[in-house]
Amino acid sequence: MREPPVLATEDLTIRFGGHVAVDAVTCAFERGTLTAIVGPNGAGKTTYFNLVSGQLKASAGTVRLNGEDITRLGVADRCERGIGRAFQLTNLFPSLSVRENVRLVAQSRARRGFDLFSRASSHVELIKRAEHVLAEVRLADKRDVTVSALPHGDQRKLEVALMIALGAQVLMFDEPTAGMSVDEVPVILDLIRELKADKDRTILLVEHKMDVIRTLADRIVVLHNGALVADGEPGEVMRSAIVQEAYLGKAPDAAAATETAHG
Repeated sequence: MREPPVLATEDLTIRFGGHVAVDAVTCAFERGTLTAIVGPNGAGKTTYFNLVSGQLKASAGTVRLNGEDITRLGVADRCERGIGRAFQLTNLFPSLSVRENVRLVAQSRARRGFDLFSRASSHVELIKRAEHVLAEVRLADKRDVTVSALPHGDQRKLEVALMIALGAQVLMFDEPTAGMSVDEVPVILDLIRELKADKDRTILLVEHKMDVIRTLADRIVVLHNGALVADGEPGEVMRSAIVQEAYLGKAPDAAAATETAHG
């Protein structure tokens, strides 16, 4: 029997008054894939993310993780089961060092509870785990830096470290390059590419930069007015008339003419 997808939504819907922000979205995400979720402003991308991560309660439909219905679970319970979202854990302890932040998250994962006053030497295995995670996200040289003093790009890398330390199976990134300098963007993209290479992880990515999407995505899902309007291989989806019109702002005829001119 084939195992269920790592993550799936079925007719997932949320209404705010008379406005349907996410409209019956059914979509499955397989292990070891990176899916880009795109669409124009107001398409429902971040709202869909919020429904998946538990920050919003669905009006209808279901969310399943490894076949288990998690629709009624909150953020903490979904996180514990393996859904990690960058930015929801930002600056967990801004006055502590980078390594201590990761160690404390690893400690919570190990069900040991938080003990800010315990001696670090009593947590040798947790410190080793933190060091391993920091090396994976290229923050080993910043282990002793106070989190609040980290530059923006390194804070993003720390968010990834916290997800890894929590044992996330599903890693969700909502515009990971937003607000970054030109120098910082390639570092984060390389990090996501390395995370993608681990076929035990499933990555969902909301991103506006088309070059980023083309470089990283195995698949593109397009939302428009809250509904799923396209889903498939990146080249095919990006060439479709509905994406050219809805996402790129081109009329279908203009899109065809542009493709012919460059063909």
